[in-house]
Amino acid sequence: MSDPAPGDGVWWTRPAVRWGLVALIAILAVAVALWPRDGDDADVPGPTAAHPPAAISDAQRAAAGLAPCPRPAAGVTGSGPLAGLSLGCLADGAPVDLVAALAGKPALVNLWAYWCGPCATELPHLQEFAGRAGPDLTVLTVHTDPDEAKGLARLAGLGVTLPGVSDPQAKVRTAVGAPAVLPVTVLVRADGSIASVEVRAFSGVDDIADTVSRELGVRVAV
Repeated sequence: MSDPAPGDGVWWTRPAVRWGLVALIAILAVAVALWPRDGDDADVPGPTAAHPPAAISDAQRAAAGLAPCPRPAAGVTGSGPLAGLSLGCLADGAPVDLVAALAGKPALVNLWAYWCGPCATELPHLQEFAGRAGPDLTVLTVHTDPDEAKGLARLAGLGVTLPGVSDPQAKVRTAVGAPAVLPVTVLVRADGSIASVEVRAFSGVDDIADTVSRELGVRVAV
Protein backbone atom coordinates (compact mmCIF):
# COMPACT_ATOMS: atom_id res chain seq x y z
CA MET A 1 0.00 0.00 0.00
CA SER A 2 1.41 3.36 -0.91
CA ASP A 3 1.80 6.17 1.62
CA PRO A 4 -0.71 9.07 1.37
CA ALA A 5 0.45 11.96 -0.70
CA PRO A 6 1.85 14.93 1.24
CA GLY A 7 -0.95 17.20 2.51
CA ASP A 8 -3.62 14.53 2.06
CA GLY A 9 -3.46 13.17 5.66
CA VAL A 10 -5.90 10.75 7.14
CA TRP A 11 -9.41 12.08 6.41
CA TRP A 12 -10.41 12.68 10.06
CA THR A 13 -7.31 14.77 10.66
CA ARG A 14 -8.20 17.36 8.06
CA PRO A 15 -9.13 20.74 9.71
CA ALA A 16 -12.59 21.06 8.13
CA VAL A 17 -13.57 17.51 9.08
CA ARG A 18 -12.09 17.84 12.56
CA TRP A 19 -14.08 21.01 13.36
CA GLY A 20 -17.22 19.44 11.94
CA LEU A 21 -16.82 16.52 14.33
CA VAL A 22 -16.28 18.87 17.28
CA ALA A 23 -19.51 20.74 16.42
CA LEU A 24 -21.45 17.48 16.06
CA ILE A 25 -20.23 16.22 19.44
CA ALA A 26 -21.22 19.52 21.07
CA ILE A 27 -24.72 19.35 19.57
CA LEU A 28 -25.17 15.77 20.76
CA ALA A 29 -24.04 16.71 24.27
CA VAL A 30 -26.60 19.52 24.48
CA ALA A 31 -29.36 17.25 23.16
CA VAL A 32 -28.59 14.59 25.77
CA ALA A 33 -28.55 17.20 28.55
CA LEU A 34 -31.96 18.56 27.55
CA TRP A 35 -33.65 15.24 26.78
CA PRO A 36 -36.43 14.58 29.35
CA ARG A 37 -35.77 11.62 31.65
CA ASP A 38 -37.85 9.86 34.25
CA GLY A 39 -37.16 11.39 37.66
CA ASP A 40 -35.44 14.47 36.21
CA ASP A 41 -36.02 17.93 37.74
CA ALA A 42 -38.66 18.74 35.11
CA ASP A 43 -40.91 16.08 36.66
CA VAL A 44 -40.39 17.17 40.28
CA PRO A 45 -43.44 19.11 41.55
CA GLY A 46 -43.00 22.52 43.14
CA PRO A 47 -42.72 22.98 46.92
CA THR A 48 -46.47 23.41 47.40
CA ALA A 49 -47.38 20.27 45.47
CA ALA A 50 -44.61 18.17 47.03
CA HIS A 51 -45.37 19.34 50.56
CA PRO A 52 -49.01 20.46 50.66
CA PRO A 53 -50.00 22.41 53.80
CA ALA A 54 -51.51 20.24 56.51
CA ALA A 55 -55.20 20.49 57.28
CA ILE A 56 -56.11 23.03 59.95
CA SER A 57 -57.73 21.70 63.10
CA ASP A 58 -60.53 23.37 65.04
CA ALA A 59 -58.09 23.79 67.93
CA GLN A 60 -55.65 25.75 65.74
CA ARG A 61 -58.42 28.05 64.57
CA ALA A 62 -59.70 28.55 68.10
CA ALA A 63 -56.19 29.34 69.37
CA ALA A 64 -55.90 32.21 66.89
CA GLY A 65 -59.01 33.80 68.40
CA LEU A 66 -60.11 35.52 65.19
CA ALA A 67 -63.39 37.34 64.88
CA PRO A 68 -66.07 35.59 62.79
CA CYS A 69 -66.18 36.43 59.12
CA PRO A 70 -68.94 38.78 57.95
CA ARG A 71 -72.05 37.04 56.71
CA PRO A 72 -74.52 38.17 54.05
CA ALA A 73 -77.35 40.29 55.40
CA ALA A 74 -80.86 39.17 54.57
CA GLY A 75 -82.06 40.56 51.26
CA VAL A 76 -78.72 42.21 50.47
CA THR A 77 -76.82 41.29 47.33
CA GLY A 78 -73.62 42.63 45.88
CA SER A 79 -71.90 43.05 42.55
CA GLY A 80 -68.59 44.23 41.20
CA PRO A 81 -65.29 42.45 40.47
CA LEU A 82 -65.39 40.36 43.66
CA ALA A 83 -68.70 38.74 42.68
CA GLY A 84 -68.52 34.96 42.51
CA LEU A 85 -65.51 34.58 44.80
CA SER A 86 -65.94 32.08 47.63
CA LEU A 87 -63.06 31.84 50.12
CA GLY A 88 -62.55 29.92 53.35
CA CYS A 89 -62.96 31.81 56.62
CA LEU A 90 -59.81 31.69 58.75
CA ALA A 91 -61.86 31.58 61.96
CA ASP A 92 -63.85 28.44 61.19
CA GLY A 93 -62.99 27.21 57.68
CA ALA A 94 -66.52 27.84 56.38
CA PRO A 95 -66.93 29.21 52.83
CA VAL A 96 -67.58 32.94 52.52
CA ASP A 97 -69.32 34.46 49.51
CA LEU A 98 -67.10 37.51 49.52
CA VAL A 99 -69.18 40.10 47.71
CA ALA A 100 -72.39 39.07 49.46
CA ALA A 101 -70.69 39.23 52.86
CA LEU A 102 -69.35 42.73 52.16
CA ALA A 103 -72.48 44.08 50.50
CA GLY A 104 -74.45 46.89 52.08
CA LYS A 105 -71.62 48.93 53.58
CA PRO A 106 -68.12 50.04 52.61
CA ALA A 107 -65.22 47.72 53.29
CA LEU A 108 -61.45 47.71 53.63
CA VAL A 109 -59.98 44.45 52.34
CA ASN A 110 -56.30 43.93 53.16
CA LEU A 111 -54.19 41.41 51.24
CA TRP A 112 -51.21 40.04 53.17
CA ALA A 113 -49.12 36.91 53.82
CA TYR A 114 -47.31 35.47 56.83
CA TRP A 115 -43.86 36.04 55.25
CA CYS A 116 -44.47 39.71 54.42
CA GLY A 117 -42.56 42.07 56.73
CA PRO A 118 -44.45 45.28 55.88
CA CYS A 119 -47.71 43.36 56.37
CA ALA A 120 -46.69 42.49 59.93
CA THR A 121 -46.09 46.17 60.65
CA GLU A 122 -49.37 47.25 59.06
CA LEU A 123 -51.78 44.68 60.51
CA PRO A 124 -51.79 46.03 64.09
CA HIS A 125 -52.61 49.50 62.69
CA LEU A 126 -55.56 47.96 60.84
CA GLN A 127 -56.68 46.26 64.05
CA GLU A 128 -56.68 49.57 65.90
CA PHE A 129 -58.40 51.36 63.04
CA ALA A 130 -61.15 48.71 62.84
CA GLY A 131 -61.86 49.13 66.55
CA ARG A 132 -62.36 52.86 66.06
CA ALA A 133 -64.39 52.50 62.86
CA GLY A 134 -67.02 50.32 64.51
CA PRO A 135 -69.92 48.86 62.52
CA ASP A 136 -69.91 51.54 59.80
CA LEU A 137 -67.05 49.85 57.93
CA THR A 138 -66.05 46.21 57.40
CA VAL A 139 -62.32 45.46 57.76
CA LEU A 140 -61.38 42.05 56.36
CA THR A 141 -57.95 40.49 55.92
CA VAL A 142 -57.09 38.13 53.05
CA HIS A 143 -54.19 35.74 53.60
CA THR A 144 -52.71 35.39 50.12
CA ASP A 145 -50.67 32.22 50.58
CA PRO A 146 -51.46 28.47 50.65
CA ASP A 147 -50.01 27.90 54.14
CA GLU A 148 -53.01 28.75 56.28
CA ALA A 149 -51.44 27.43 59.50
CA LYS A 150 -48.53 29.86 59.25
CA GLY A 151 -50.99 32.66 58.56
CA LEU A 152 -52.96 31.84 61.72
CA ALA A 153 -49.77 31.61 63.77
CA ARG A 154 -48.58 34.96 62.45
CA LEU A 155 -51.85 36.67 63.39
CA ALA A 156 -51.72 35.15 66.86
CA GLY A 157 -48.16 36.36 67.31
CA LEU A 158 -49.15 39.88 66.29
CA GLY A 159 -52.24 39.88 68.50
CA VAL A 160 -54.44 40.61 65.47
CA THR A 161 -57.96 39.18 65.67
CA LEU A 162 -59.56 40.81 62.64
CA PRO A 163 -61.88 38.61 60.57
CA GLY A 164 -60.03 37.08 57.65
CA VAL A 165 -60.26 34.66 54.76
CA SER A 166 -57.74 32.37 53.07
CA ASP A 167 -56.95 33.05 49.41
CA PRO A 168 -54.22 30.55 48.39
CA GLN A 169 -54.69 31.24 44.67
CA ALA A 170 -54.70 35.04 44.97
CA LYS A 171 -58.18 35.30 43.48
CA VAL A 172 -58.89 38.68 45.07
CA ARG A 173 -55.66 40.16 43.75
CA THR A 174 -56.45 38.88 40.26
CA ALA A 175 -60.06 40.13 40.39
CA VAL A 176 -59.08 43.70 41.22
CA GLY A 177 -56.06 43.77 38.92
CA ALA A 178 -53.50 44.37 41.66
CA PRO A 179 -49.82 43.63 41.06
CA ALA A 180 -48.12 40.60 42.60
CA VAL A 181 -46.81 42.45 45.65
CA LEU A 182 -47.90 42.70 49.27
CA PRO A 183 -49.45 44.35 51.16
CA VAL A 184 -52.33 45.59 49.02
CA THR A 185 -55.50 47.18 50.37
CA VAL A 186 -58.73 47.22 48.36
CA LEU A 187 -61.33 49.81 49.32
CA VAL A 188 -64.79 48.59 48.34
CA ARG A 189 -67.94 50.71 48.10
CA ALA A 190 -71.24 49.48 49.54
CA ASP A 191 -72.43 48.47 46.05
CA GLY A 192 -69.39 46.24 45.47
CA SER A 193 -67.54 48.59 43.14
CA ILE A 194 -63.88 49.30 43.82
CA ALA A 195 -63.05 52.78 45.06
CA SER A 196 -59.28 52.32 45.25
CA VAL A 197 -56.51 49.76 45.22
CA GLU A 198 -53.71 50.89 47.54
CA VAL A 199 -50.45 49.18 46.59
CA ARG A 200 -48.47 50.14 49.68
CA ALA A 201 -48.27 49.69 53.42
CA PHE A 202 -50.12 52.20 55.58
CA SER A 203 -47.82 54.14 57.88
CA GLY A 204 -50.29 54.24 60.77
CA VAL A 205 -53.89 54.66 61.88
CA ASP A 206 -54.02 58.28 60.71
CA ASP A 207 -52.91 57.23 57.23
CA ILE A 208 -55.63 54.57 57.07
CA ALA A 209 -58.31 56.97 58.30
CA ASP A 210 -57.32 59.68 55.83
CA THR A 211 -57.34 57.25 52.92
CA VAL A 212 -60.70 55.72 53.89
CA SER A 213 -62.21 59.18 54.29
CA ARG A 214 -60.92 60.33 50.92
CA GLU A 215 -61.81 57.20 48.92
CA LEU A 216 -64.94 55.92 50.68
CA GLY A 217 -66.31 59.01 52.41
CA VAL A 218 -66.26 57.27 55.81
CA ARG A 219 -64.78 59.42 58.57
CA VAL A 220 -63.23 57.67 61.54
CA ALA A 221 -62.03 59.56 64.60
CA VAL A 222 -58.44 58.74 65.49
